[in-house]
Amino acid sequence: MVVRPERLQKGDQVGIIAPAGPIIHMEKLRAAIPFFEELGLQPVFGKHVQETNGYLAGTDQQRLEDLHEMFANPDIKAIFCARGGYGTGRIASDIDYELIKKHPKIFWGYSDITYLHTAIRQRTNLVTFHGPMLTSDIAKEDFDQLSASRFSQLFQAESFTYTEEIAPLGVISPGEATGELVGGNLSLLVSTLGTSFEMNTAGKLLLLEDIGEEPYKVDGMLNQLKIAGKLENVAGVVLGDFANAESTLDASFTLQEVFQNYFQSLNRPVLAGFKIGHCFPHIAVPLGVSARLCSTDKTLTIEAGVC
Repeated sequence: MVVRPERLQKGDQVGIIAPAGPIIHMEKLRAAIPFFEELGLQPVFGKHVQETNGYLAGTDQQRLEDLHEMFANPDIKAIFCARGGYGTGRIASDIDYELIKKHPKIFWGYSDITYLHTAIRQRTNLVTFHGPMLTSDIAKEDFDQLSASRFSQLFQAESFTYTEEIAPLGVISPGEATGELVGGNLSLLVSTLGTSFEMNTAGKLLLLEDIGEEPYKVDGMLNQLKIAGKLENVAGVVLGDFANAESTLDASFTLQEVFQNYFQSLNRPVLAGFKIGHCFPHIAVPLGVSARLCSTDKTLTIEAGVC
């Protein structure tokens, strides 16, 4: 059964953690705090959010401790990840999922956080949120109003329909389908294969996005999903933003050609161009809720993520 976290109220305390890469410049993290204060929220930093351990924000135990403490603390009503980078897969096996079941709450992030979205959803049925993070997005000068507006979904149970009013969409395979919206960063989803956190895609609407991956690398990852059987039974595919994907090879397929190769004959709806991922605007969406993808009117309609 889908578990929706409770909506936020003005005055709520929200936790800020760094479960992946380190916060190199704390001023960037602090620059994002006024955004939350304008929403009427009170940000609370995790105990180890300023730690640096190589390319990680502290040791595995420190990052795990902050995650657990934020879920356990009844005064914290939501948890926002400061940034992605690398490292969440290292702590997934040690997370106390029973703790999360007992204290379900809003959990928000993207990119490397995809590993936690997948692990938490498949172990607890909790709806989580794929959306902009503090140092990666909110603190930047070009963080836009449309991206900011999607935080409203945390304060009220509202469905959302993505249309071409946001950005043009391309139909790679026509059709209409309804299924649970899952996924996130392609490279992170591939990294779950062969583990106890392997992503279940059967009957799902699969969201894929990535950054800095050339067409041949995207080809390789999609091929791995294909031969692992992860594309056979999907209800449909939602292709988000693939930033910085230009090829450095002398001869190459375009990213569009790669997508067509894998999805054109899928006989399920596949639409590309969603501004979801490492981009602005960055449209935040709940994962684990029912959604409808339609190629006729080029829409993605998503149920509310909170109760």
